[in-house]
Amino acid sequence: MTAAARVLGRLVERGETLAVAESLTGGLVAADLTSVPGASRSFRGSLTAYATALKGEILGVDGTLLAERGAVDPEVARQMAAGVRRALGADWGIATTGVAGPEPQDGQPVGTVYVAVAGPSGVEKVSALRLNGSRADIRKESVRSVLELLASELDGNVRAQDTEQTGGN
Repeated sequence: MTAAARVLGRLVERGETLAVAESLTGGLVAADLTSVPGASRSFRGSLTAYATALKGEILGVDGTLLAERGAVDPEVARQMAAGVRRALGADWGIATTGVAGPEPQDGQPVGTVYVAVAGPSGVEKVSALRLNGSRADIRKESVRSVLELLASELDGNVRAQDTEQTGGN
């Protein structure tokens, strides 16, 4: 089972929805999710904010942050995930931003990627990746990584809910 199928299955079980904000992956996360039959039961949609300005205009990323640090930044990834969650009315938001190459960007070397998740009850996580390989390899690994980050959050939330329901033991 693919990471996309696992994530969508968990979301359906929980009755929750997902939205995606993408930069360097350019729609690959959404494509991976929508390749799964029945994805529409939990996948609300995606926004590909490839241009830095769109991260602020559409996703609500702080303009000063973008001006000072550029788009390849962990806080930008966090704000993208929270912003797409808000913009598309989803329970969970995930985001990708980084440098797939061939040239460095915003002072960051090729292979620098940040993936983020934002969810219910204030859940917000960012993972920093240092990836090697071709542009295609970096983009593919970014997709896998953001879906795995969400899967780990969904698994963690399930365990926490189970513990609460059984009296904490």
